[in-house]
Amino acid sequence: QVQVVASGGGLVQAGGSLTLSCAASGGIQSLNTAAWYRQAPSKERELVAVTTSGDAPNYADSVKGRFTVSVDNSLNTAYLQMTSLKPEDTAVYYCNLQGTRWMTTHGFNSWGQGTQVTVSS
Repeated sequence: QVQVVASGGGLVQAGGSLTLSCAASGGIQSLNTAAWYRQAPSKERELVAVTTSGDAPNYADSVKGRFTVSVDNSLNTAYLQMTSLKPEDTAVYYCNLQGTRWMTTHGFNSWGQGTQVTVSS
């Protein structure tokens, strides 16, 4: 069974930086797609960034130039580097990882538990 654990959220002042991590475990062979979503209070969950093997990452317009998504397959971990944070970036951030597992033909598509990011003005 695949487990995905997100971490790295916290409280930061506007203009600051945070890096979120999303680690998968459970016989992971490779991560093919890593996506980060966020959900602010009273708003729908939105896609922030996504990266797929062999393709350039895609970002929401609101975070382009400030956020960077990456994957370290040696650690089975995806990251979201966030810089120049704004109060409107405040939300619970969720990661979604898709990939392959050893000793099975079944891939996986799993979510992390969410990590709170709060940006103060």
